[in-house]
Amino acid sequence: MHQHGGCYAFPSVLRQLIPASFLLALTGLTSLPLAVKAAAQPATEAEMTLYTRITALNACIATSTGVEFNKAIGIAGETLTQVIQGQNGGAIKQLGVKPLPLEELRKGSINSVLIGVSQVCPDLMPPDVREKVKQALKGQAAGGGPKAP
Repeated sequence: MHQHGGCYAFPSVLRQLIPASFLLALTGLTSLPLAVKAAAQPATEAEMTLYTRITALNACIATSTGVEFNKAIGIAGETLTQVIQGQNGGAIKQLGVKPLPLEELRKGSINSVLIGVSQVCPDLMPPDVREKVKQALKGQAAGGGPKAP
């Protein structure tokens, strides 16, 4: 992709697909809240891995295009929070079946995104943040439990 004045010039194929995918997304959203409420189950480990990978990738893309790192992490963390809220009622299977309080979910989401970014694009992380994440992961692996970076 070529960058011109801060905007990406998408290949013509993508420009044709965007309106179609946007319309499909809009039509699918009308029934989503009812389906989610009826079938909300705690997020599985596989779902959390997927959600975290996607949001970390978004933070990496944002940072690589000039968005301030903390802002990109904050947006990705809130996105992860909203996905877990919407798809899984705010509950994560590894932590139990009860929904997490919103602030706890937000803090955990930011930590998850930071860990994801450290795996997807560590070179885009500020060195001090990268070191904090590395130390937190070492502590977790040593049985110290998860620590906030």
